[in-house]
Amino acid sequence: MDDKLPDLCDSHPEAVQWIPLQWQNYGAHCCFEGRVRTVRCYHDNSKVKAMLATPGEGQVLVVDGSGAMDRALLGDLIAQSAVDNGWAGVVIVGPVRDAATLATLPIGIKALGVCPIKTQKRDQGDVDVALALNGVSVRAGDYLYADQNGVIVCAEPLVS
Repeated sequence: MDDKLPDLCDSHPEAVQWIPLQWQNYGAHCCFEGRVRTVRCYHDNSKVKAMLATPGEGQVLVVDGSGAMDRALLGDLIAQSAVDNGWAGVVIVGPVRDAATLATLPIGIKALGVCPIKTQKRDQGDVDVALALNGVSVRAGDYLYADQNGVIVCAEPLVS
């Protein structure tokens, strides 16, 4: 699936939306895809942890952390839970931590950067809500495709 995004964008220009953020790859899989689930949270990854502890069935969790870079929304233990539960990937508008360990896990992880500080646990956040990521709407049930060229979303699954 390497460099699949340019072909998908060329084949389906009206269907795809590119999320204009400069992602960093942290998981062992830089290329991944799946149906979207969403979490919106700020300085609290309780909902991220809870969601990734459920059966993922090849889905991708998109986390809107408001771009705040001072608390990591994903670390090695939660990422391992995602692997154990069959998630294809996690995309985080915010930072991760335990980057060296994340790089060894067989999952796609894209985030804006790293931060060694964990979040508070207040069980706050919203699950499966519509997100607006840098002007792009992302909804639970959408399809997400990610590779080294970035992240795209669309309403229906695509075939290249």
